[in-house]
Amino acid sequence: MQALAELLLGLGWQVSGSDRCVSKEAASTLERRGLRIHQGHKSTQLPHHADVLVYSQAIAPDNVERVRASHCGIPQLSYSQMLGRLMSERMGISIAGTHGKSTTTAMTASLLTSAGLAPSVVVGARLIDRDVGGWAGAGDLLVVESCEYRRSFLDLSPRYAVITGIESDHFDCYESLGEVTAAFAQFAASVDSSGVLLVAADCPAAVEVSGQATARVRTFGRRPEADWWAADVRRTVSGSRFELFFRGEFLTEITVPVPGRHNVDNALAAVAMACELGVDPQLVCEGLGGYAGIRRRFQRLGSWRGVAVVDDYAHHPTAVRATLETARETFGRRRLWCAFQPHQVSRTLALLDEFASSFQAADRVLLLPVFAAREDDRQAEAVSRELAKRIGRSGSGTACRFAPSLDRLVETLDHDTRPGDVLITMGAGDIDQVPHEFTR
Repeated sequence: MQALAELLLGLGWQVSGSDRCVSKEAASTLERRGLRIHQGHKSTQLPHHADVLVYSQAIAPDNVERVRASHCGIPQLSYSQMLGRLMSERMGISIAGTHGKSTTTAMTASLLTSAGLAPSVVVGARLIDRDVGGWAGAGDLLVVESCEYRRSFLDLSPRYAVITGIESDHFDCYESLGEVTAAFAQFAASVDSSGVLLVAADCPAAVEVSGQATARVRTFGRRPEADWWAADVRRTVSGSRFELFFRGEFLTEITVPVPGRHNVDNALAAVAMACELGVDPQLVCEGLGGYAGIRRRFQRLGSWRGVAVVDDYAHHPTAVRATLETARETFGRRRLWCAFQPHQVSRTLALLDEFASSFQAADRVLLLPVFAAREDDRQAEAVSRELAKRIGRSGSGTACRFAPSLDRLVETLDHDTRPGDVLITMGAGDIDQVPHEFTR
């Protein structure tokens, strides 16, 4: 929602908004750019002359501001419907998939901007070099992170799209992997027939749903069978480097300036999309070199009393494992702490065993109660305690303890960490407050 507000401001709209819990950082950032943001919801905060009220999936129809909008005859659009309206006037590029959406969207936007195409952009995270998640460009391209939650990506009308991979997730709206796959099949079919759909060659579900597309389908991956192939992947001091091939033809070498094998896949998708849009491969190579990353994606915040502090958004077992393996590659044998806040009771319960085995690269794990977004939080503590038991019984040698609150977590880290340790705070809730306590 913040990125959408930033895009609208850039397009010349007058924007105001409200949230139940407004962070001081978000409020000051948006107010500096001309957006007034209110703490809490009140009917009097809705301007009577508003052209549209845009609401997130967390806001129910009985919200006082939505009720007021109904009484005043003000049109209401969900976040994804508003993006769909904006995309209908532009050439849309949708980045979808269970993992890697934010990074791939940010990389794609950076490449297209560097190539002079001046896209408009909406990313679900803030780019470190720009300190925004959304902006308006002078070109006709709109690059959007497109989420499958409640099938919201079906409100978009992209000409170009990426599917980074498909796994079970969002258990409060999808009962099975089959339902998730069906939604992605609809998304694949929605890509304009004159455009291109890029899918991960190593994900069978993504390849399967591409069969529903009328657009040209291209695959990307680390095997020579893929249309876009990342060959000879090797680590560098800060990230990775690979040779880029298209259908067996060598094009250029690509340097990925952020660590992690998963970021090779994200970069390959972004590079392939830029090339499909006509950007010269050499420009692509140069453009990605300046990519600085996004907030809360293996973001190194500095050190605190000799402890390196990293913050990450991972909240699915696959992402947790990838992030911790990246940390192990980056920091070697240093003692690795992971402070993890599970996100949603339904997701944690459905993937308990997968979560329990995803922390093997860590030496110490501290678990907070589940951040029960959009859910009843009465099970939050019990579910986390059960996960802690399973991690302890996983046989990986990873020690795990339960911390009942953020304050207790900070106290434990303050007491038990020592110089040379590495701390990764991880999750999609309010766990990001912890590193700020240490680094402020």
